Amino acid sequence: MHDEFLCHVTGYGVCDGRRIGVPLGTYRAPTLALALWWLRDRASWIAERLDPGPRTPYVPQGALVPVPDTVPDVPGILRAWCADPLRQEQVADELAGGRLVRIAAGDETTEYELLAESVDALRMQRTLPALLLPMG
Repeated sequence: MHDEFLCHVTGYGVCDGRRIGVPLGTYRAPTLALALWWLRDRASWIAERLDPGPRTPYVPQGALVPVPDTVPDVPGILRAWCADPLRQEQVADELAGGRLVRIAAGDETTEYELLAESVDALRMQRTLPALLLPMG
C-alpha cells in the first residue's frame, strides 16, 4: 500500500510561441483520502475562478458573459469530475496501485492539469536505474 502522495496543479498556456507551465499548487498528502480531497478541492477552486456565480461579490456586474457552445466547458469538466464517485474510485485505485494519475481539462488558451503520484513509487523509480547498472 502506498502511504504518501505528491499532488500538483499546473496551468499551461502559450507565450511567445512556447508552451509555458505555471505551478498553481503542490501538496504532499499523508494519506490517499487526503490526496483525493486535495485534488477535488483544487479542481473546484479552478472551476470557481473560471466560472464564478453571477452574484459573486468580487465580480463586477456585467463582467460575466455566456460563451458559445463550441467553447470547451473547463469548469463544467472539472466540476463533473469532482462529483463522479466512480471516477474518484478509479483515481484511488490507480494511486493505490502506485501509478501516476493525470486529470486535465483545457480550452483554446489554457490547459489545467492535476497530477498525483505515490511518493513510494517515485522513490522506487529513482532507485531502479541504479539497480540495473552492471557491477565492475
